[in-house]
Amino acid sequence: MYLQSSYHFSQIEQELLSTGTAARLLTSCLLGGIIGLEREWRHKASGLRTNMLLCMGCAFFTQLSAVLAGAGNMDKSRVASNIVQGIGFLGAGLILHTRNRVLGLTSAATVFVVASIGMACGAGLYIEAALATAIVLFALLVIGVLEGKSGRTRSSMWYEVRGDDEKALYVGILTVLDREHIRLSVVEHSSVASIERVTFEVLASAATHKRLLSELRASLATDRVAIFRDPGEE
Repeated sequence: MYLQSSYHFSQIEQELLSTGTAARLLTSCLLGGIIGLEREWRHKASGLRTNMLLCMGCAFFTQLSAVLAGAGNMDKSRVASNIVQGIGFLGAGLILHTRNRVLGLTSAATVFVVASIGMACGAGLYIEAALATAIVLFALLVIGVLEGKSGRTRSSMWYEVRGDDEKALYVGILTVLDREHIRLSVVEHSSVASIERVTFEVLASAATHKRLLSELRASLATDRVAIFRDPGEE
């Protein structure tokens, strides 16, 4: 008799167990993790764990919203409706303002969509959640590649030029940038031993970046020109 009473479940626990909580939470973790892998691969702040936990949290809040409201309460979306506001604050933290550019918009939008996928899982809409996940991956992978190949999308790149003569470095850099009508924005200038190093940022299309790299190497007659993608992009 004692053992039977010690394993008694509350009404809320019984409702959660009867509505397939485990399946909904695991599905949300799976779908959020799939999107998180793409973000992790691109070295973004919102990676695998962030998207998994975010998606699962939204699914659990959505399910708890209906259970906590009770059977006699018609307003079963009170808790779930506040998810959108909370995600808005999280997305705002991913957006960075630097100089005349705004970075992180794609990551913020991805977090917003992952939250909706988690809510769909919490409501038991597995097919809709899987379809939304596929659309998100298509937008991040395929559309991103097509935008890059179209030449209309501009991305920020950091250029690092190294040489022995500081004056010759600046003359060569300015000559190339003037031909492309690009203003020189020096991020850093330093000396390492006897080597001068100039780092600057350029916002241009992929074709322009490729042309700039070859022109800089030709103008400076050196291969000591490196190019790096801005880590804040997307």
